[in-house]
Amino acid sequence: MSTTTTAAASAHLTDVDVERLGAELDALRAEVTADLGDDDARYIRRVIAVQRGLDTSGRVLLQFSLLPPAWLAGTAALSVAKILENMEIGHNVLHGQWDWMNDPEIHSSTWEWDSASSAEGWKHSHNYVHHTYTNVLGKDRDIGYSTLRVDPEQPWKPYHLLQPLINAGLALGFEYGIAIYDIELEEVAAGRKPWSVARTELGGLWRKVRGQLLKDYVGYPLLAGLAAPTTLLGNLTANVTRNVWTHAVIFCGHFPAGAETFTEDQLDGETRGQWYLRQMLGSANLDGSPLMHLMTGNLSHQIEHHLFPDMPSRRYAQIAPRIRDLCERYGLPYTSGPLYRQYAGVLGTIARLALPGGSAREDGAGEGRGAPRGAGADGQVVDAADAVDQGQRRVDEHAGLRAG
Repeated sequence: MSTTTTAAASAHLTDVDVERLGAELDALRAEVTADLGDDDARYIRRVIAVQRGLDTSGRVLLQFSLLPPAWLAGTAALSVAKILENMEIGHNVLHGQWDWMNDPEIHSSTWEWDSASSAEGWKHSHNYVHHTYTNVLGKDRDIGYSTLRVDPEQPWKPYHLLQPLINAGLALGFEYGIAIYDIELEEVAAGRKPWSVARTELGGLWRKVRGQLLKDYVGYPLLAGLAAPTTLLGNLTANVTRNVWTHAVIFCGHFPAGAETFTEDQLDGETRGQWYLRQMLGSANLDGSPLMHLMTGNLSHQIEHHLFPDMPSRRYAQIAPRIRDLCERYGLPYTSGPLYRQYAGVLGTIARLALPGGSAREDGAGEGRGAPRGAGADGQVVDAADAVDQGQRRVDEHAGLRAG
């Protein structure tokens, strides 16, 4: 990540350009919204049916988990079911992506997901705070989740020396870490939030977590009789798998090199076009197959998701080429890369910034405080400066979007 005033990536754009960019994105959103229909509804219902089938199959197989093949198959099915429920279904339903169907069973106001975080708590901390103030230091609490130092501009504290270990623990128990994070205990410590409110929220959190613990680690294992220990282990493995996968996908969405951070003063008078621009510069995509996109909840299209968080996720792959083309025409980076590369970069940043000072990267490869990196038309990562040069030529060739 790199703190910036967006000079490196978007200083060549005039105010008129930025608002024209916003108008193009508004038009794209309206086009997709008008096209939503039966195919989209069938898609989400089919995903939910598959997820529930996998969940049931996994639970049944784990009843015979004394047999190694049954344990492996049951654990794998349950892991995939939990990932689908968390990513492609729960996260996206809670964003209101399917509210247009007016189906009370798939509506953001009624859905409760299989995660330690309550739906209401998540919608406030994620849908409102994070998506409104994306990557704004001091406003977006998702930058390091109030624990990790992932940007050089974040003040260093002695406990950050342990942050590689803290991050490993966070990955293993990600759902619980996020649930506690949603309660904003640091605000209680700072005197900005009453303890009485936090105590009530912690009580609600415990009631939900208790139900999950009883289901996965008591109820289903007891049903398995002699296979209770192996069934419990299968459930634990599925939960940890889901947590680690979710951690990797989410951290790759905003923390890799090329994803910019911003200062609070940049919010002053921010227009819709400028908000769109911040979402594009502060997000990063993951390259992969359709199956990988499904398993990430289509958060592999993080740029598209942040531009249109309440657009049905299945549409992100459809509009991604047009967003990439838009970035090229306006001379903006489109940051994307394979999961292994993006996640390795994030882990490297967390390790480097565990020490005082430091930068996101020290290899001088256009990352850290230098020029952000984006993806070219072939999906390879390229310097933003090159993207600006190539994009400016396209700007000149496409109706002279840049004035002067």
